[in-house]
Amino acid sequence: MAQPIRRALISVSDKSGLVEFGQFLAEKGVEILSTGGSAKALRDAGVPVTEVSDHTGFPEIMDGRVKTLQPAIHGGLLAVRGNADHEKAMEDHKIAPIDLLAVNLYPFEETVAKGADYDTCVENIDIGGPAMIRAAAKNHAFVTVVVDPVDYEMVMEEMDAQNGSTSVEFRRKLAGRAYSRTGQYDAAISGWLNNENGETFPKRIALGGELKQTMRYGENPHQAAAFYTNNENRLGVATAHQLQGKELSFNNLNDTDAAFELAAEFKTDPAVAIIKHANPCGVATGSSLVEAYQRALACDTESAFGGIVAVNQMLDSATAEEIAKLFAEVVIAPQIDPAAKEILSKKKNLRVLETGGMPDPEAGGMTIRTLAGGYLLQGRDNRLLEEMKVVTKRAPTAEELKDLQFAFTICKHVKSNAIIYVKNQATVGVGAGQMSRVNSSRIAAWKAADAAKVAGDAESWAKGAVVASDAFFPFADGLLAAAEAGATAVIQPGGSIRDDEVIKAADDAGLAMVFTGMRHFRH
Repeated sequence: MAQPIRRALISVSDKSGLVEFGQFLAEKGVEILSTGGSAKALRDAGVPVTEVSDHTGFPEIMDGRVKTLQPAIHGGLLAVRGNADHEKAMEDHKIAPIDLLAVNLYPFEETVAKGADYDTCVENIDIGGPAMIRAAAKNHAFVTVVVDPVDYEMVMEEMDAQNGSTSVEFRRKLAGRAYSRTGQYDAAISGWLNNENGETFPKRIALGGELKQTMRYGENPHQAAAFYTNNENRLGVATAHQLQGKELSFNNLNDTDAAFELAAEFKTDPAVAIIKHANPCGVATGSSLVEAYQRALACDTESAFGGIVAVNQMLDSATAEEIAKLFAEVVIAPQIDPAAKEILSKKKNLRVLETGGMPDPEAGGMTIRTLAGGYLLQGRDNRLLEEMKVVTKRAPTAEELKDLQFAFTICKHVKSNAIIYVKNQATVGVGAGQMSRVNSSRIAAWKAADAAKVAGDAESWAKGAVVASDAFFPFADGLLAAAEAGATAVIQPGGSIRDDEVIKAADDAGLAMVFTGMRHFRH
């Protein structure tokens, strides 16, 4: 059923497109009610406006906290046209119908993101806006509700096509968008308030997000997928500006996030992480970014093909020249200098992302995954170790200790069971995602031998390397595989009932080993 738009109420915080929309409605003969800054902006543009307080006969009070919470407003939004009782009530109480509501809400999310104080955040919780939106959306059989300036154009096109009216199908679609917005808004408020109250896991949670990208498909072509952003404002793929290349896919986004979070672990030295299927195939630091890239690539030149490259500093032209030699899917950096952009622009299909900064690996926050019928929430893995306790007869050297900490950092970002071989601040072998730890250890050793062979070295890069394990060795076999490959030192959480057996095996092999007291499973 087409519903003519004769009276509209406009009250917006975001005034994008407001004047053009108001002018369009006025040209269609629509009476416009408005408040505060919205009314002023429209009036200054020559659009006839009636103040809401004049319409209701009641002034704004309590610093504007009460202005639209009036029967004259909510009756106009909620009245069922054609219902005799509703129409009599409107006549008795002089309530005029409102056919279109354009409201966007106080900028609560933006206020929190700016780090405003508690009272300022509270003052930016909109009350009248959500109440009107919910009323109009409930009565979408008769009322058109618009909550986003990007939808003004769509409303104008609909009204042009419908001779100043809107169809019920159109109103129903906008009602769905309206409830999504109020739900997202309430989720942001409840999440912030629970956090302020120290309630990590409240009895009820509300999850909100905003659509950033609808994708061609998900992990596989038969799966639908989309990318939503939340209010975390964490620098990375959600905040990045894509400079070039094809649209990012579901897998691209997942892998790029993994790569950038790993690169962010290194705050001082130039660092590069190359990721394939959410696991690193090479990570290194260096005296320069290009050296770090070359050392990361050398760990596994085969797997790096079609991978994701993340750097922790401004991407320069020398590094861009080297990256351009590889077939990569995505490059992500906090900044990219103009010469590097020019070099990468020649690879038309390469997706290049610039984020403006690095995320803090020690910041709090939650991660979430779905289960059948529910969610799993947990705090971000934002710590590295509890201690560095030497448990063997031989203590690691200063160089070994430096590499051990580097290797254990990588473990946080490798699918369990994870075994990492490191030499001179670069991965030389990665074993990931195996059902038994000993197999991860064997795979990492094999990868180290293969990397040496590709580089033309006769001796496996595992010889003289250190080894990190994301969780304890349940048996000595995984450690012995590392010793047989030539490793000299091991870092692991400890905590197995067979720790004594593993420590003895390390001592017998002449290895140094430290326990961290903290594991880093990543399933």
